[in-house]
Amino acid sequence: MDKKSILELLEYIIFSINLIEERFLKIETSDDFIKDNKGLEKLDAISMRLQSIGEAIKNILKLNETILLQDTDKSYWSEIVRFRDILSHHYIDIDSEIVYDICNEELLELKNKISKIYTSNL
Repeated sequence: MDKKSILELLEYIIFSINLIEERFLKIETSDDFIKDNKGLEKLDAISMRLQSIGEAIKNILKLNETILLQDTDKSYWSEIVRFRDILSHHYIDIDSEIVYDICNEELLELKNKISKIYTSNL
């Protein structure tokens, strides 16, 4: 296990979540993503960050999955990786409502989990 690499990936995930939160501030509904070019730019930028978060989690799972399994089961992390696969391979099928729901309802939980894991592994 390369602890430094894992900590760097955890830091990257927290950084990416912070960027998503900042970009999501003025999004009030999923329609805000698709109503104009600015909304589409935010959808693209947020989707790219979600994809990279999924990739980082996938890499952590490969390096040492027990770090992520400290307080959450594997199915939670697998869902994030599966969404990364959708973003990577089926981008044309991305639904602004799904991205909205993730940002509005699930991102804070992920940030808290990753922050807790990061802190406990310093």
